[in-house]
Amino acid sequence: MEKQKVSSLVTGGAASAGPPLGPALGPLGVNIMEVINAINDKTRDFEGMKVPVTVIVDSKTKEYEIEIGIPSAAALIMKEAGIQKGSGASGTEWAGDITLDAVIKVANTKLERSYASSLKSVAKTIVGTCLALGVKVEGKTPKEITAEINEGKWDEKFQ
Repeated sequence: MEKQKVSSLVTGGAASAGPPLGPALGPLGVNIMEVINAINDKTRDFEGMKVPVTVIVDSKTKEYEIEIGIPSAAALIMKEAGIQKGSGASGTEWAGDITLDAVIKVANTKLERSYASSLKSVAKTIVGTCLALGVKVEGKTPKEITAEINEGKWDEKFQ
């Protein structure tokens, strides 16, 4: 039983039969449009974001499975903030502002795939990504929010 993998970054809900997927899937003998449609169904929630996708094809039976990764923390934060890109001058210019609830939503998405032990530690990583993007949290700088998280001010949100 030989399996071949094709991995790619696709735009959520908008994969196409063109490169990179089409030419890679062609030689494997699967119905390319069927695979593309399945990928788009599975990535629709991540519309407009780059999503890691792996298609695993059994070269004998032509059966395939599709594994969808999680978009980067940065992509998830930008979606929550409603911005297309970070500020480009993080720490001095601010491109957006999200709630701590949005941080926790992103942290929960990441938690199942991370090695972190607690939601709180993942949330602090997400806040760090906010700093890099120039996104404030609850109207405060990521440094201020991290200090407040460390002091336990937001603990009820992490239950």
